Amino acid sequence: MIGLALTLVLIAFVVRLLQVQAVDASTYAAKAEQNRYVVHTLPAERGGITDRNGVALASTVDSYDITADPTMFTREQLKVGDGPEQAAALLAPILGEDQEALAAKLRPKNKDLRYVRLARGKTPEVWNQIKDLKTALGKKADQDDSAVNVLAGVFADPSSKRVYPNGSLAAGILGWVNSEGEGSGGLERKLDRTLAGEDGEIRYAQSGGRQVPTIGANEKPAVPGSDVELTIDRDIQWAAQHAITEQVKESKADGGYVIVQDTRTGEILAMANSPGFDPNNLSDADPAALGNAALQDAYEPGSTAKVMSMAAVLEENAATPATHVVVPNRLHRGDRLFKDDVDHPTWHLTLNGVLAKSSNIGTILATGQLGKTQREANQVLYSYLRKFGLGDYSGLGFPGETKGILAPPGQWSTSQQYTIPFGQGVSVNAMQAASVYSTIANGGVRVAPTLVRGTKGPDGRFTPAPEPEKTRVVSEKTAKTLSRMLESVVDDEEGTGTKARIPGYRVAGKTGTANRVDPATGKYRGYTSSFAGFAPADKPRVTVYCAIQNATEGSYFGGQICGPIFKQVMEFALKTLQVPPTGAPPANLPVTFKP
Repeated sequence: MIGLALTLVLIAFVVRLLQVQAVDASTYAAKAEQNRYVVHTLPAERGGITDRNGVALASTVDSYDITADPTMFTREQLKVGDGPEQAAALLAPILGEDQEALAAKLRPKNKDLRYVRLARGKTPEVWNQIKDLKTALGKKADQDDSAVNVLAGVFADPSSKRVYPNGSLAAGILGWVNSEGEGSGGLERKLDRTLAGEDGEIRYAQSGGRQVPTIGANEKPAVPGSDVELTIDRDIQWAAQHAITEQVKESKADGGYVIVQDTRTGEILAMANSPGFDPNNLSDADPAALGNAALQDAYEPGSTAKVMSMAAVLEENAATPATHVVVPNRLHRGDRLFKDDVDHPTWHLTLNGVLAKSSNIGTILATGQLGKTQREANQVLYSYLRKFGLGDYSGLGFPGETKGILAPPGQWSTSQQYTIPFGQGVSVNAMQAASVYSTIANGGVRVAPTLVRGTKGPDGRFTPAPEPEKTRVVSEKTAKTLSRMLESVVDDEEGTGTKARIPGYRVAGKTGTANRVDPATGKYRGYTSSFAGFAPADKPRVTVYCAIQNATEGSYFGGQICGPIFKQVMEFALKTLQVPPTGAPPANLPVTFKP
């Protein structure tokens, strides 16, 4: 009987072995493979962004995405029915997440789901706390058969977190990275493929939630992203951002922008917006401020655009700086009666004086000489506006940038024929407006603006950015003449830009005060105040452009509220770049004439 019993037992064992190792071998092997091996993504380290001097503007720090395998929380695996709830109770206070939400993730409707993300971007300290608790539970389970390691199915994917060490500084340029680690604004979005690199992958065997060290792992290493060096100077950016922020607050304005550009290379040294945002804390940011208003806002530039009208007049030999222009108090053209910003008796101005005193009427009279008919004059003026870059993208390729509005001359209304010469009826962004003055400062050659100096790959090799496009807009003679005329705006007591004077330096500039179209209603409300210029006027190095939208407290004239900002930022930039005064005397072109 004993022999028979042993024989039956052995027969049962043999049958079971045949079933496991022969009949159902592939099924059991697949189940073992499924539970044994874990695949994790190895995130590539995102490249950093620095200013022109190597100062970090955006960098990456180590973090962890806390993940879990829901199949390891089932009753079959843990031998308890409330494994997800127990794990959630332990994890919730550590992760700062809702306990019920965590339990729901660990008990998904899809029973075959092997991967869920419990929390993103946690610090190494958080993961170490979970790991220590997980290890302690594992040791207890090894020593006590009744104990359960409810955290055995919790893992961590190494990842990274984007940080901006300077807070809101240059946020409009940099943009931000979303929760998926993708660039979602500014240069982070535009250069995402360059910065992101290529993720890797690791596959290893695990048992009870721990890696089996005796079984080798298959790993495809991640390829880090490239570092990007910008043309921005952090200190000049700070000076520009501070100046515009303070003035916007003081004027109780809707917003404003300052652009600082190297006149010779087209490199942007600063591009500041107010209001701004802190990309480290997007939850507290105003959604309306998350872009780059200096490139995305389209507005009528006002009198700063008169420099293009004067460039056309000089280049076409229609007048000289000394040409006499009799400016009445009112001028009837088309269906409108035009006036200057102040009532005045008949002015006897030179063409230089028309620019210095920012006369709308004088500008209409001067540009009327560009053709035998008004239609011909419109066509000539339009061609110069296009060459200066109006109605087209600046060349930065920045996400969300506007081209502004410049209709073909055949579509100009009766009034636009006379308002466009002094900057109304046409719209620009701040970069376009700044580029106009950099073109004059650069001897009449427009250099496409740039924000990126180059990239440094994982191998440490620096690759310079492509050379910017250069276009001859007006002759060097015309540009130099315009520079001397723009000096009268600042240097002459008759000029409108005296608040932009900088002791020891020759400054060329132009004020602007334009009726502002309210983007919410499409109707005129308030003003756009601006100032644009460059220095030293006779040997230009730096262009500064400032604009403020809808100032409601104090003055709204461009020379009064933007002139001081120009002076403050320009002085700082000249000192930072160590640009000495030229020492040459100003041009002192005549502003008026005696009839």
